[in-house]
Amino acid sequence: MAQTSTVARGGGHSAPARRRSHRPARRSSRLPSWVVPYVLLLPGLLVIAILLLYPLYQMVDMSFHKVGLRQIRPNPQPAEFLGLGNYTAVFESELFWTSLRNTVVFAAITVALTLVAGTLVGLLLHRLGKKMSTFVIVGIMAAWATPPTATAIIWKWLFDADAGVANWALNLLPDGLSSLLFGRSDWSGEPWLNDPSTIYLVLVVAVVWASFPFIAVSVLAGLKSIPSELYEAARVDGSAPLTTFRKITFPLLRPVFSVLLVLSVIWDFKVFTQLYVLAGGTTNRESFNLSLWAYTEAFSAPPKMGFGAAIAVVLTLIMLLITAVYVRQIVKTEDVR
Repeated sequence: MAQTSTVARGGGHSAPARRRSHRPARRSSRLPSWVVPYVLLLPGLLVIAILLLYPLYQMVDMSFHKVGLRQIRPNPQPAEFLGLGNYTAVFESELFWTSLRNTVVFAAITVALTLVAGTLVGLLLHRLGKKMSTFVIVGIMAAWATPPTATAIIWKWLFDADAGVANWALNLLPDGLSSLLFGRSDWSGEPWLNDPSTIYLVLVVAVVWASFPFIAVSVLAGLKSIPSELYEAARVDGSAPLTTFRKITFPLLRPVFSVLLVLSVIWDFKVFTQLYVLAGGTTNRESFNLSLWAYTEAFSAPPKMGFGAAIAVVLTLIMLLITAVYVRQIVKTEDVR
């Protein structure tokens, strides 16, 4: 009994203790938290690098060389390095200042009209009922979804000198009213697409017609996020519609308008397809903008691709400069607020 109690108390040979596992702790296979965002961005960055950055590098490199048919044929000859020669030729050309003027004036007018028209239509859509709003959205988005080539062909037909709807509609106006508004009463055979000023008039109408639906839908989406209580309080206070827009709508939609302005500037500065179709190709040099001039120099016989690349680089730098200045102002405004 004594021996038994001793063993029970642990004085004798006890049962062997369980062997403890000495396996090394597994290292976590998860990436550090700070690496995860960069890994997720990597596929998109690779696509941008392949589709955008590499062609951009090729264009910049080409702008420093003399590139023609001899450099793009099956057995190409080395391109002659010109340094800044192409850029010097760009700024010394009279067409540069004509094209720059056409580009800047057209973009300024078109961006302003597009934002105003899109905002007004967006406000209208916000006040319409659900069914009518959906119907109007589908209708205007059809214009936005129309390819640029088709858009240009439609407006070229509308302003045709012989069979255009524009001349026919203007001839329907009373002679007195037409003379008062336009200084003439007979519009038969009016060649809208021969003079650079009227070409750009048609181009402005065509681009605004195709661009304002995107602005309208974006403004409508922003309006849906504004609490209706703010408008009810303004209505109770007797605020006029213009005052309500200036005090409530515009400040709350400022980020939306900022993005739309930057996008519109970029899109309208590089308009090419519509101008090419409306101007009938590259024959009317007075109607060139920077995009059409770059295309003409690069692909018209004899092709001067290095010179055309230099024009494209200058256009890109102008757009980046304008965008950077405006984005900086946006950042400053947000920091102040």
